[in-house]
Amino acid sequence: MKIVGLSGSIVGSKTRTAMERTINIISEKYPEIEVTLIDLADFNIQFSDGRNYLEYEGDTAYVTQTIMEADAVVIGTPVFQASIPATLKNIFDLLPEKAFIDKVVGFVVTAGSPKHYLVAEQQLKPILAYMKAQIVQTYVFLEEQDFYRKEIVSDDVIFRLERLVEDIVTLTKTYESIRKEKEAEYGF
Repeated sequence: MKIVGLSGSIVGSKTRTAMERTINIISEKYPEIEVTLIDLADFNIQFSDGRNYLEYEGDTAYVTQTIMEADAVVIGTPVFQASIPATLKNIFDLLPEKAFIDKVVGFVVTAGSPKHYLVAEQQLKPILAYMKAQIVQTYVFLEEQDFYRKEIVSDDVIFRLERLVEDIVTLTKTYESIRKEKEAEYGF
């Protein structure tokens, strides 16, 4: 099983901190899983121009192909101006319409205010549903108070991250089992 963590911003540290913690939980609890963290701040990604994702080169090709090869994706996003950042939206635009078909997708949202929790509900979930993701319905929402010196200090948040990881792994295994069972029905 391959899980990709995508930290969807090129600025700030909170989303990266939350995604690193999430990836560490996956690695510790499920050492057999191949896990990759992609922090968009570490890459030079081209703007989408409508080409097939396989036609891009360099960092853009690496990021899109790594996401496409994953069985599950954990998306980390901050909330800027009551919206997801353009860098994350660009990744969605680079990928094909059905990029997340047969993939389980969970997400972690960081924001400065509790009023921004609906960004995930009203922006992120509809995009992922359109792209055919199997969405983990509960996500982890972190606020300013959950961090101190680039560390997560809330035990509740850590518990919710552990539960998100467990849900992602369980759902990915379940959907894989269902797919194999359906394929076996064809008998060829």
